[in-house]
Amino acid sequence: MPPFRLCLMITSAEASSSASIQGPYSSVGWGKAMSEESFDTLRNLLRSVGPAQALDVLIEQFRKAKQYPDWFEARMMRSRFALGLPLIQAPGSSEIPAEARAAYEQAMVKAARETGDLFLADGNIPRAWPYLRATGDSARVAEAMERVEVGEDVDAVIGIALQEGVNPVRGVALILQKYGMCRALAAFGMYGGEKDRERCIDFLARSLHDELVERITGAIEREESAKPEATSIPALIAGRDWLFGEYSTYVDTSHLMSLLQYCLEVTDARTLELFHEFCEYGKRLSSNFQMAGQPPFENFYFDVDHYALALADVEVESHLDHFRRKVREAPLGNVNSQALVKLLVSRGSYQEALEVAMEHFPAASSSELACPTAIQLCQLADRFDLLMQLARKQGDELSYVAASLELDRKTKAGGAA
Repeated sequence: MPPFRLCLMITSAEASSSASIQGPYSSVGWGKAMSEESFDTLRNLLRSVGPAQALDVLIEQFRKAKQYPDWFEARMMRSRFALGLPLIQAPGSSEIPAEARAAYEQAMVKAARETGDLFLADGNIPRAWPYLRATGDSARVAEAMERVEVGEDVDAVIGIALQEGVNPVRGVALILQKYGMCRALAAFGMYGGEKDRERCIDFLARSLHDELVERITGAIEREESAKPEATSIPALIAGRDWLFGEYSTYVDTSHLMSLLQYCLEVTDARTLELFHEFCEYGKRLSSNFQMAGQPPFENFYFDVDHYALALADVEVESHLDHFRRKVREAPLGNVNSQALVKLLVSRGSYQEALEVAMEHFPAASSSELACPTAIQLCQLADRFDLLMQLARKQGDELSYVAASLELDRKTKAGGAA
């Protein structure tokens, strides 16, 4: 990264953050409110020990005073002095001579990284982030977040963790600890990043599962005067119909439905098992808590359970048949067909997925779908002949050329065999 751009990233972020940390001033009074005597001392230093040594003294004073942004700037001034560059970076003077560029970049990255580390050592992640983001050291910040405790100033850490994508799981965890499950689910719903999405879903599922098990266990213990040993929801509710009265519920139903809608994104076997347990619980709730969902999960708990069990490799064909029936009954292009395609792709059934796509959304683009497009499925199913036809219809020259070349390669390989 060019040195001026790196510096700009840091200084812009610093300008938008809170004021620089004020530390105890040194014995000569150097700090944000330097006295006339301090400037006289600084002038005498410049005359007595020379500019390089005077800058070194100033750098050390800034560090002792915990004025880390000033420490960074003083170090960069020291580097510019050593390299014979202008000491003040004025607008229009951002270009560094080629012979000095590598050394200056190295000095800037080193100073930024060490400045960020000093802020991290003080537990100040928001102030460390601009420096370590600029140097590409987000892993340092992510690791430090694991030690953050919930407090009044945790919101800035949450923003970096989740909105900046540094440590999304920790961000969701901190929201859950400080604000509760409703806010955690809402925040994750607004998280548009791909990093650690499934880990976030798993964390939320485990947290909600713990809450549900605890509350059901408490209800059983109050009723039966003994704490059950089971820790799975199906085992806890088996043979205990009395748990599900007309107005009986043990977690907020909106929380449960908000979480289960992410079933389409889950691949982990343990998370899928938790989703199945949630559905077993949801199916037992009275009609007061049975709310219709959106396709492909209109009959919410039953449909989600079919999907989760298919993904979990449990009686796959019966669950696939459930969604095949939904597709047959749905209008063309309905999201039920997209859900079936996604499920078939997860099973490696590319040919059937392609057939569904060709019937329901042959010309849809990836921005319109929550599953692979027909063109992408042609690739997966090794149907380059069909891909050429689709590409011609859609005026897609690149896909046509790719399909033609792949088909020629396949033909030659077959002939050679």
